[in-house]
Amino acid sequence: MTDTARMRVLLVEDDDGVANALVEALRANGHRPSRVRRGADALIAHRDADVVLLDLGLPDQDGLEVLRKLRKIDPVPVLVLTARGDERTVVRGLRLGADDYLVKPVRLAELLARIDAVARRSAARQQEPGDVVRVSDVEIDLQSRQVLVGGRQISLTTKEFDVLAVLAKRPGTAVSRQQLMDEVWGNAFVAVSRTLDVHLTQLRAKLDRPGLLHTIRGFGYRLGE
Repeated sequence: MTDTARMRVLLVEDDDGVANALVEALRANGHRPSRVRRGADALIAHRDADVVLLDLGLPDQDGLEVLRKLRKIDPVPVLVLTARGDERTVVRGLRLGADDYLVKPVRLAELLARIDAVARRSAARQQEPGDVVRVSDVEIDLQSRQVLVGGRQISLTTKEFDVLAVLAKRPGTAVSRQQLMDEVWGNAFVAVSRTLDVHLTQLRAKLDRPGLLHTIRGFGYRLGE
C-alpha cells in the first residue's frame, strides 16, 4: 500500500441500505470499496484489501468469529462497525485484534479519519527501521513485529504491539497517554482512552513481567527503568 488516499476497502455488511451508503461515500472520497454480505466471503476477499470494515451482525456467522479467524491468517487492519455498543463486545473485539471500533450510526467524517489513520500507521510499520529493543529479558523487534520474553515468543495483537512499540522506541522515557493515543490511534477521544486501558491490561498480562510497564500517575507510562 503506497497511497493512503486510495485505499482498497473491503466492507463486510449485510444491510443493503447501510452498505450502499458507505460504498458511495468511500468512493466519493477517493477510496476503492468492495462489498460482501457474509463472513465466509470476507475470509476470502480480505486478500485484496488494505483495510476491512467489519459488521458484527452477519447472516452466516458472528462477526467476532470472523475477526478471530481473520487474525490467524492476515494482519490486515480491521475496523469494526456495529450497532452493539456494550462494553463487553467492545472489549472482546479489541482483544481479538480489531484495530478500531465504531458504533453505528457512524459519522462519515469520523470513519474517513479513522481509515486514513489506519493507512498511515500501516504504511509507517512497513518503513520501520530494523531495530531490536532489549529491556531486561524482553526483546522487541520493531521490523518483524516479534516479541521475545525470556527467549520465548509471545503473540500480540496489532494494537498491543503498536502500543508497546511506541514505548519501546523511548525505553526508560515517560510517554504521556495523549502521545500514546495520538501515535497509535491518531486521536485522543474518550473512547480511545478506554481502548488504551484494555490493551495495556492485556499487554501486561502477556508480558508477565511485573514492573516492566510503569504507570506514571497523572501522566502516562514508561517501559523499563
